[in-house]
Amino acid sequence: MGAHTEKGNKRSLQDYNEAVEWINGLIAFGIRPGLGRIELMMERLGNPQRKLKFIHVAGTNGKGSSCAFLTAALMKAGFDVGTFTSPYITKFTNRFQFNGQDIPEATLVSLSNRILPLVEEIADSELGSPTMFEVSTAIAILYFAEECYPDVVVWETGLGGRMDVTNIVTPIVSLITNIGMDHTDVLGDTIEQIAREKAGIIKPGVPVVSCAEQPEAIEVLRQTAQEQRSTLYLLGEQFTYERLEGDDHEQSMDFQGPFRELVLKLSLLGEHQCKNAAGVMMVLEVLRQYMAFVLEDEAVLSGFRSTAWAGRLEQVNSEPRIVLDGAHNPEGAQMLARSIPDIYKYRKLNLMMGMLANKHHRGYLEHILPIVDTLILTEPDFRKKMDVEALHSIVEQLKETKAKENLEIIVERDWKKALELLMSRTEREDLGVVTGTLYMISDVRATLLHHTDSEKGW
Repeated sequence: MGAHTEKGNKRSLQDYNEAVEWINGLIAFGIRPGLGRIELMMERLGNPQRKLKFIHVAGTNGKGSSCAFLTAALMKAGFDVGTFTSPYITKFTNRFQFNGQDIPEATLVSLSNRILPLVEEIADSELGSPTMFEVSTAIAILYFAEECYPDVVVWETGLGGRMDVTNIVTPIVSLITNIGMDHTDVLGDTIEQIAREKAGIIKPGVPVVSCAEQPEAIEVLRQTAQEQRSTLYLLGEQFTYERLEGDDHEQSMDFQGPFRELVLKLSLLGEHQCKNAAGVMMVLEVLRQYMAFVLEDEAVLSGFRSTAWAGRLEQVNSEPRIVLDGAHNPEGAQMLARSIPDIYKYRKLNLMMGMLANKHHRGYLEHILPIVDTLILTEPDFRKKMDVEALHSIVEQLKETKAKENLEIIVERDWKKALELLMSRTEREDLGVVTGTLYMISDVRATLLHHTDSEKGW
């Protein structure tokens, strides 16, 4: 079933490792916005995406948690759910889930072999090679449309929206969690430009829910929804929420929508998770009111309460207390800086961070420095890492105005040694936090939870 290579030999991928290596090998082709290649692949495969019902999720922060809430609530209500997310935390197969279980390795291999000849054919055309994310998206669609047949697919955008590969689908409802400064090299460097990219997932007549808050972002969403004749449900207008109470295990919130009011309990922590849950609850209300989805309150409430999401304010060690959070942009840092003192009691806060190279670390540090006692700067084990000395120089510039008076700064390039330092310096009454890029969070998580098969990555 493989492609023809020189002299007509057929190439096929023999096993899971070879398949993942082939897909990841396409990373070299980068992120190339545009739908031409994925459209051609789908056409050749008979447009399997048309058989599926999608909930399309875009946004700067909160996409992963929102997908987790949606998956859990729909599953508890008795639906079969496919979930496509990125980046994954422990294993490549995490991206493609059916009812919370990863795609079987053998299925990934057989689907990769179906797509391989197509990829090689397109690579030889003027369109150029499909990217890693395009191939992953095609595998997800084939898996859901031809292998496991979910009732609904929770479908997370990779980057942006308008030109994102996942925009090949027409969903039954769209969710735009929020809009902030991230991936500005690709999406534009104003809130308005980024909002325009995210609003690109709004399809004609398909209802859209959003928790965006900046006036200029809301304006773009309103305008796009109007052009597409889509109903827009906006946080603060058609629905609202209020956080009621919380501790370091659970929190509760009041949701008020156009159809009713409900009190939800969440085990995901932080004010921002109440906001994510409110957006998801509104999506479920749209499904219930207009699309005849049978969603019993008890099942939905149980889904929200049971939702867990790795690497988001996740306590992975108790002595010393170590919490992981994949906040990696200014908005994420702002939420983290607000949530930590709100949720945890501690004497000193020791924070370890490692970042990818982009230009928003200054904004990130401005939010996080005021709450930190000991800062350990390090580097993730990843090709696009931010140099630790470059990060250190930003901290030095901000120290006078933003940091605590006696902030201690430690620079340790090796993240494993940095983690040992964090563990040894965090005493019983203290709190250790590891934050920054998910690539590093996934390595630290695997180390602390003794997972041996962590593959981390995009």
